[in-house]
Amino acid sequence: MSLKLSGKAAQIYDGIKGAPIVSPHGHCDPAWFDENAAFSDPADLLVIPDHYVFRMLYSQGVPLDQLGVGIPPEDRDPRAIFRLFAAHWHLFLGTPSQLWIEYELRETLGCDLTLGPDTADAIYDHIAAWLTDHNNRPRALFDRFGIEVLATTDAALDPLTHHAAIRDSDWTGHVIPTFRPDALLNPRNPEWAREVAALGDMTSHDTNTFDGFLAALRKRRAAFKALGATATDHAIEQPQTVWLDQPADTFAALLSGDMTDADAFHGHMLIEMAQMSPDDGLVMQLHAGSRRNTNRALFDRFGADKGADIPVAVDWVRGLEPLLNRVGNDPRLTLILFTLDETTYARELAPMAGHWPCLRIGPPWWFHDSAAGIARYLDQVVETAGYHNLAGFNDDTRAFLSIPARHDLWRRAVALHLSAQIDRGYFSTTTADQIAQLLATDLARKTYRLG
Repeated sequence: MSLKLSGKAAQIYDGIKGAPIVSPHGHCDPAWFDENAAFSDPADLLVIPDHYVFRMLYSQGVPLDQLGVGIPPEDRDPRAIFRLFAAHWHLFLGTPSQLWIEYELRETLGCDLTLGPDTADAIYDHIAAWLTDHNNRPRALFDRFGIEVLATTDAALDPLTHHAAIRDSDWTGHVIPTFRPDALLNPRNPEWAREVAALGDMTSHDTNTFDGFLAALRKRRAAFKALGATATDHAIEQPQTVWLDQPADTFAALLSGDMTDADAFHGHMLIEMAQMSPDDGLVMQLHAGSRRNTNRALFDRFGADKGADIPVAVDWVRGLEPLLNRVGNDPRLTLILFTLDETTYARELAPMAGHWPCLRIGPPWWFHDSAAGIARYLDQVVETAGYHNLAGFNDDTRAFLSIPARHDLWRRAVALHLSAQIDRGYFSTTTADQIAQLLATDLARKTYRLG
């Protein structure tokens, strides 16, 4: 199954379907490309790392441990996990997961069988055999997928050893880190004080002082950039930026255990990050509108990122006003905004990106990276922001094999959108083909400064 195209839409798609994949934001493990080991089994490939999959199954009463989540690899039964997944395949009909996984089975894994309880073992055996082929190791797949660049997301204190090993290897694949300092910027993190101390140890700066803390953050940003990073990433529930007149005093109070101004300090640090970006050239990404870990029982047992993060309403205009009034007029800053609150697309994000030189609108994210979600997004942002104030596409995935499927869905949805724009008389087929190239690859290259 795939998003069906015909006529002008099919012609537009034909012009971009083979374009390189630019993946400037995602969550693949750099160890895959450093060690280049075979993926262990079909369940580990398609089920266990995919939060779209286990979230849906959990909603229908399937316990996460039966899906291998939180279970050590040596204690898993991957065939049983895959059978359980296949037995519930009907739950995914009509969802993006159906499009992605059927694409993976057909196009990547070369399996034409229809997934279901009767075919589970045959498909499992097919994939298991496929995994034994050295040509299906991560580096070979990276090259075969036509990936031009892939950015991972890495904690600020990550030693980046895998990225250094990739750089020093004889493989030509372009895998770069992304600086994710959330644990250091948000004092609500239970490990915040320990993270701050560890930052000092790693950088040889005195992070008991605010100036030393900022200097240490700059040093880590430089270390990421030296290994190819072009962006930072920040996950926030609400875009509430604040400029503190005495941040050093607040920082000292927080280190002493006084959390009174923790949220204000977090908002201040987002502005500090934005002020560092023009100096070192790192693009800044803000992902807002997700309330994390709402299922406390799951969080207590399995930890974060286990499917209970839920979209909430956000206020971009008021929330970013302090940041934008300090650095928003600086054309050297690029700030990409991602939201789970679709109501802000036409009301806030498109008018904001259509004015502030620094702002770009990220593609549909998470719950909205579907055919219908992409259509809603383009319909709501283009009239006010235009195409050139968008950030192109990124797949934002932990599931490596889904990358070609996700980019293919985006390109099909773009072709449908542009075909409709031609029918409305907005521009010619030639112009549509040019915009298609922008949306498929060129905007992502330009926005993320990927050369």
